[in-house]
Amino acid sequence: MFLLERHPSGRLVYTGEDGATHHGITPVRAFPVSAPEAGLSLVSAEGHELVWVDRLDALPKRQRTLIEEELAHREFMPEIRRVVAVSTFSTPSTWTVETDRGPTTLVLKVEEDIRRLPERGRLLITSGHGIVFSVRDMAALDRPSRKLMERFL
Repeated sequence: MFLLERHPSGRLVYTGEDGATHHGITPVRAFPVSAPEAGLSLVSAEGHELVWVDRLDALPKRQRTLIEEELAHREFMPEIRRVVAVSTFSTPSTWTVETDRGPTTLVLKVEEDIRRLPERGRLLITSGHGIVFSVRDMAALDRPSRKLMERFL
């Protein structure tokens, strides 16, 4: 088993079974969107995998909490709950949306910035600033939001 702690600098410190210590490790999910709980790797600052974790929920609570906190900072992905308005139906286009983190605007640079995922109705939208927004289920959006979205799909 391995040990995981938070250094006073805020970075994660990994200690392996062999006693070797690595500072500044990063948890990386294998499938962050389609299977966020199944499989992640703890990677050294040099980019080498230190340990593979099959299931996050199989770890002791303290280690799981540290990893979840780190992932929350890395995987900032607001969920779009409503499309209020779009500036134009061609790109670039400024969208006013309501997310699970509050209202915001985003710029859609090209239509290819909207990606359909294999799960029915699931979308990822990358803003001009590189922030990725998710739509969990397009069918669950209100009718005006769906109509605006469909113009870009």
